[in-house]
Formats: sequence, C-alpha cells, structure tokens
Amino acid sequence: MRRLTRRILLTLSLLLAVDVAVVATAAYLLTPWLSPARDAVAAALPVGAGVAWWVAVVVPALVAFVWAQLRYTRAQTLSDADAREVTRDEFPDLYDRVQRLSQQADVAMPTLAVADSPVPNSFAVGTFGSATVVVSEGLLATLDGDELDAVLAHELMHVSNRDATVMTLANFLPALTNGEYGPLDDSLPGARGSRLLAGVVGVGVAYVLSARFLSAPFGSVAFTAGFLVVFGLTVVVGGILLGVFTAPVVVLARSLSRAREYTADRSAAKLTGKPSALVGALQTLDADAAPTPATDKRRAYDGVSGLCFLPYGFDESGGDEFHLETRSHPPTAERIERLGDLLGDR
Repeated sequence: MRRLTRRILLTLSLLLAVDVAVVATAAYLLTPWLSPARDAVAAALPVGAGVAWWVAVVVPALVAFVWAQLRYTRAQTLSDADAREVTRDEFPDLYDRVQRLSQQADVAMPTLAVADSPVPNSFAVGTFGSATVVVSEGLLATLDGDELDAVLAHELMHVSNRDATVMTLANFLPALTNGEYGPLDDSLPGARGSRLLAGVVGVGVAYVLSARFLSAPFGSVAFTAGFLVVFGLTVVVGGILLGVFTAPVVVLARSLSRAREYTADRSAAKLTGKPSALVGALQTLDADAAPTPATDKRRAYDGVSGLCFLPYGFDESGGDEFHLETRSHPPTAERIERLGDLLGDR
C-alpha cells in the first residue's frame, strides 16, 4: 500500500508538472496576441512584467486547467458510458450496500451512477473533492450478495486510494490528443454551424490582434499572409508540443495501472473478509465478457475501458476502432492468482 501511495503521489506530481508545461507553453505561444492583456497586468501590479503575468494570469489559468480537466473528464466519461446519477429511491439495495461498505472503509459516500448497458462492469472516477462509482445494469443483473459487495468494495478502494482521481486527471491529455474528447464540441452541442462560427470568430479576433505585432498595413495582402504564417506555425507547434507532453502522461498512467488494480483487489478482499467472493465475481464476469476484439483490450484504453473493473468496458461488440494505449489493465487470470495467494493466508 505504501508503495502504491508513493507511486500515486509521484504520478500526480508529474501530471501537474506536465500541466504547468502545457499552460506555460500555451501562454508563450499566445503571447503575441495576448500582449495587450499582459501590458495591462504589468501596469496594474507593482512587480516586474514577467512576474505579474505569471501571478495574475498563468497560475490562475493552471488552476482552472486542472479543475476543468477533472470536471470535464468525469462528465465525458459518464457520458461515454451512458451513465446517470441515481438516488436511493431508485436503487435502494445498491445504495445500502455502498453506504455500508463506505462506512466500513471509512470513505465518504460517493455519488452513485448506473450505466445503461447489459455488459456487466463498473468503474470509479473522481475529483479532488468527490467521487462517483458507476455500475452497469448488466452488473446488477449478473451479481448479487457477496460477489456484488466485492466489486463495489474494489471500486471504493480506488476512491480511498485516490487513484481514481489521478487516473481521471491522467485521462484528459491523451484523450484530447487522440481526438476522443472535444471540449468545444461539448460546449456547443448539436450545432456544427455554431462550432464553425465560434472558430471563425476566434480566428477573426486573432487577426485583429495581430495588428499589435505585424508591421504591414492592416488588411493588406502582406498583413494577411503574415498572419496566416504566424497563426499556422502557432497551431502546428502547439499540436506537436501537446503530443510531446502527452507521451509522459501515457507512460505514467501505464506504470500505475496494474499496481492500482492489484491493490484495490487485495484491499477489497480484506474489507469484505471474503476473498473468494471477489474471485467468484472475476470468474463470472470474465466468462460473460464480450467476444475478443481485434485489438488487445487488456492494453487498449478509450477513456472508460481502462478504468473498468474488467477491461472490456461497456461495449457488447468489443469493437476494433483505434485507441491510444494509456493503460495496461492486468489480465484477469493474474488477478485471480494473486487473490488465491491471499486465500492461502486465511
């Protein structure tokens, strides 16, 4: 457990360092267009222009970026899983089980959500202040009694260990780079014309602000050509650097994935006092798994599958679409073998 805690803290620290690099790079690349704001900040604060810019703009932008990652990724993951938050009145047995297990584990009661899928699976997502445990309708129909408790305890251990929060944070940049998430698309839902208009307006604003650093007459062919060159280079360089920054996030997430699952299994078995129940749940769910897809789902990850109790997510077909590999989900057989060692200790 201590080893996992150290690894989680290290991963979180490095993820925040990557976020600092992303925000600082964005601020640097956008400096030509943000120079009016930078000058205004420098004039308003009694410190050097560089320090004023960081204190008043870059640091708040970093905090907002981290907050937005957690909030957006949580919402997007729940949406991808077709999960909705539920109340005690709707699922009294599920609520009572999670409440009882939360009290035993000394964990704050998480929000509960149920995914509209017949595929039996579960996962947990979190922010720094709250967490959500998601189970599918298929899981509730497949398991009950001690086996259901064991799976719920496993998810609660992810919440308790804070690895649910770290993995939620780690999911954002890889998914953004891979094109799985589009914050602008979600902020302007169902309106392709609105998204196009927002992009045109953004380019237009950048064009006007370019007059601050382009010497050619505003609106001239030379001015427009200069703007296109600068704007294009900014976009290309920004995209390349985003990919560079994403690479260590992928490595960090993969290095943490197996350890978090093994630890959650062991902690859940100890919490319920019935390792055999978790072994039974793993065997039952693995037997009901979707047909093996073309890609190895123990290594592939699409924002939901890598967080799940078992790595096939909620997709009945399994699918063969491309996924950016950011998780290395441990094989079920290895998890059962390790739990078998725990059974031998009893």
